Amino acid sequence: MWALLRKEMGGFLSGLIGYIVIMVFLLMVGLFLWVFPGEFNLLDRGFAELDNLFLLAPWVFLFIIPAITMRSFSEEKRTGTLELLLTKPISDDRIIGAKFLAGWFLTLLSLAPTLVYYVTLSNLAVPSGNVDHGAIWGSYIGLSLLSAAFVSIGLFASSLTSNQIIAFILAIFLSFFLYVGLESIASFDLLGPMDNLMLQLGMNEHYRSLSRGVIDTRDVVYFLGLMGIFFLLTKTSLESRKW
Repeated sequence: MWALLRKEMGGFLSGLIGYIVIMVFLLMVGLFLWVFPGEFNLLDRGFAELDNLFLLAPWVFLFIIPAITMRSFSEEKRTGTLELLLTKPISDDRIIGAKFLAGWFLTLLSLAPTLVYYVTLSNLAVPSGNVDHGAIWGSYIGLSLLSAAFVSIGLFASSLTSNQIIAFILAIFLSFFLYVGLESIASFDLLGPMDNLMLQLGMNEHYRSLSRGVIDTRDVVYFLGLMGIFFLLTKTSLESRKW
């Protein structure tokens, strides 16, 4: 597994893909938070809080992570190397796990430089250090779990097709639906008691809960469970080739 993980990471970092992902994420978030005037600009708001970072980042990840994962299985299917990989003495679980960890590591690598924003904001606060540290760290944990869920969804989408563009679009659709789609359906108040269930099934509800700075095990279990479901779906998709 570790050899495959190194291979996957090498594929991201030996070329331009990994660096482009990191630069695009930091550029988009940085411009909105520090350069473009408006409600997202931290200096214009005048409050020592990073809420806008954690509002913007999921939407950027919603497009960037599918771009990372779209080639994970699709490219191997197209080139025929997936069959070779599946015949090696390594289980499907380890193959999926290695690709998941590689994709997640790259997203965390792109998120790490934003800690500079945290330090900067803490120094700019009056008095210095007067920020809600609990909420910020809770938001980082929530964003890390959210990005992991997006990666697992992207891997599943990539396992369904040999076309990277289709995998990219499908991953965006599934991620969007689970992030805000279910919550939007619940907001219409059409399903009665089911509305609250729809709300709880959406990722945004649990992400917001973690962003308050209270690490509720129910939210962590939700994200772990969601990742587990898509892990099993990806495994089933790969195994279907043997049927």
